[in-house]
Amino acid sequence: MTQQSRTGGQILVDALQIHGVDTAFGVPGESYLDVLDALHDSGIRFIINRQEGGAAFMAEAYGKLTGKPGICFVTRGPGATNASIGVHTAYQDSTPMILFIGQVGNDFVDREAFQEIDYRRMYGQMAKWVAQIDRAERIPEYLARAFQVATSGRPGPVVLALPEDMLISMATVADTRAYQPVQASPSDTQLQQLRAMLAEAQRPLVLLGGTTWTPQACADLQQFAEANHLPVACAFRFQDLLDNAHPNYIGDVGIGINPKLAARVKNADLVIAIGPRLGEMTTGGYTLFDAPVPRQRLVHIHTDAEELGSVYQAELMINSGMPQVCAMLATMASVDASAWKHTPGEAKAELAAYQEQPPIFQDGQAALDLWQVTQEIMAQAPLDTILTNGAGNYASWAHRFYRYGGMRTQLAPTNGAMGYGVPSGVAAKIVHPERTVITFAGDGEYMMNGQELATAVQYQAGVVIIVFNNQMFGTIRMHQERDYPGRVSGTTLHNPDFAALAQAYGAHGEVVTTTEEFAPALQRALAHARAHNLPALIELRYDGNLITPNATLATIRATAEKAQAAK
Repeated sequence: MTQQSRTGGQILVDALQIHGVDTAFGVPGESYLDVLDALHDSGIRFIINRQEGGAAFMAEAYGKLTGKPGICFVTRGPGATNASIGVHTAYQDSTPMILFIGQVGNDFVDREAFQEIDYRRMYGQMAKWVAQIDRAERIPEYLARAFQVATSGRPGPVVLALPEDMLISMATVADTRAYQPVQASPSDTQLQQLRAMLAEAQRPLVLLGGTTWTPQACADLQQFAEANHLPVACAFRFQDLLDNAHPNYIGDVGIGINPKLAARVKNADLVIAIGPRLGEMTTGGYTLFDAPVPRQRLVHIHTDAEELGSVYQAELMINSGMPQVCAMLATMASVDASAWKHTPGEAKAELAAYQEQPPIFQDGQAALDLWQVTQEIMAQAPLDTILTNGAGNYASWAHRFYRYGGMRTQLAPTNGAMGYGVPSGVAAKIVHPERTVITFAGDGEYMMNGQELATAVQYQAGVVIIVFNNQMFGTIRMHQERDYPGRVSGTTLHNPDFAALAQAYGAHGEVVTTTEEFAPALQRALAHARAHNLPALIELRYDGNLITPNATLATIRATAEKAQAAK
């Protein structure tokens, strides 16, 4: 309908409501005051963040959780550069997201005005589409395209710059209808070929990953796997696409992969990759599959036609969204699985052995057993708990030992962005206040966006944050000891009292130094979060030598020194 004359800011907020936006994240700026004013009388909840990186991460997490574009507003220049980490994460993680940036007025453009940046050049390689809206009457058109681009095909981020003078100008313009995501579907011929390849296989394996998954798509995939007795692995940080307790789930394919699972991927004669890009992390640095032609027969199903064949020339390439292909797979006639019917059980047993208590804790010498910490979380937390983390070695305790209950119980960045854990945990609790949310954060990770604990308190988001404090950038220290043993440089951290800091924010906080202290501390943290709708933080202080489940820093250093001495 054609409406009365409105400001650009009002037209934009009205368009957001038409497209179903209920929540936006951001840090206010004078460059988009008219949008803030229009939000005042809207039904959109504007979550005020403490730093634009945290805001962008929250919007990205919202996109992962809902499948709808996460909306983020930041101001020009410094605000936009701070937000870039969330845009990069959304791009590599294929998450729908729209970032709105206040921009200098058109009368000041190209003069290097205060905080002026050309965002089309800045964001060109990390967004699906970057544009600037120079005329208020074109806002409905630009927003319709932004939502369409962000959600169709391979989802991803869109960036729109909003000049100040455009936002306060008046225009009379018709609104658009709500966006409709578009995804391709397999042809009957492609499904027949896939079935024929499966019928000819002796050692098939299914590999799940990527986005556009829905609960129904996951259920359809499970039905397909059960009917054909297929072993199912999940790609790096997509472990929640199949309930990890399911008999057909055999582990994750990513950093720290179970060597026996890696061998199964390499020795498979058919891999059906449904959704993943088959990037560096999922392929073990492009070692699990030969490029460009894999040894295994490969069926690659992906939302983006341009991704198919970009690295690996699969024998069968299918451009499809996950709901579309999984619905067809669920109704496909099953094949004779007698050749591999035993495989899921054998691989499941290998996974169980890989998830047993690591040798570094079996002698009982460590004061704080991180494996037992993970076991205790699984014992106390509900099955639908959302577990979030950022980047760092501490995340291996979740990736290897935690059993994800199914979609959507895992939030983690596939691009390895540090600082993601806390904002994503807060966002998850805002989106799903009825669910338990637990965040794993390393000490270095936490300090990058720990300020969003204030956001959690302000919006009564009762997330439970577990800080792994080993007083170092552990992943980099591990690499140092491997390549330059004994030469520690730039990785030692002097940290605050994280528990006291949490209390200063108005959250519950306590310190744990022994295994025996953790179970009651977790019980208190969960109870506090539920009773008061406020965050709780547990700081784990432990021996930094316990760097990975497989090896200590001391053994990594000794191995490296021995190798150097042998040269």
